[in-house]
Amino acid sequence: MKNILFIFAFLISFSSFGQTFDESLEKAFEKSRTEDYYGTITAYTKVIEIDPNYIAAYYNRGNAKSKLKDYYGAIADYTKVIEIDPNYIDAYYNRGKAKSKLKDDYGAIADYTKAIEIDPKYIDAYYNRGGLKQDLKDDYGAIADYTKAIEIDPNNVGAFINRGISKERLGNLNGACADWKKAAELGNTDAAKWVANDCN
Repeated sequence: MKNILFIFAFLISFSSFGQTFDESLEKAFEKSRTEDYYGTITAYTKVIEIDPNYIAAYYNRGNAKSKLKDYYGAIADYTKVIEIDPNYIDAYYNRGKAKSKLKDDYGAIADYTKAIEIDPKYIDAYYNRGGLKQDLKDDYGAIADYTKAIEIDPNNVGAFINRGISKERLGNLNGACADWKKAAELGNTDAAKWVANDCN
């Protein structure tokens, strides 16, 4: 009889846990849908209290913190995601973006590089890493990343424009003009002006 009562009590407790978890998760979804980011953070914090290994809660809470420009908090959540799953590619990418906002360019580059290692066709990681290399005056590195982005997406206007800028800074005006002409063909009006003013 005691064993039966124990099992019954356990089932009630487990059922209560499940309801609390589901309710907290649904509340987090609803707060996120309505872009109530403070509410989203509070709701996902509750989810984490119930299940400290629920990876999506850390990831989504990190995204909400990023929306509120709490980049240190976001980085902490993305880092926890990576601790649980070292191949969670978007956690590296988003952590890289948060580090970039905090001017940790080398840290951001490291995260984008890891994302690329996991998925060699992660075009946004190449593009963002190229931008950081450009900021750090590593124009050869930037050109390599923008070139890779163009290989993946031949209509990536931003990659053509920025690759052209790096080429111009390295003294390769002809190469820069070729990239800007392509960007102009893809409909970018700024590139068209540069071609008209700077290119033969």
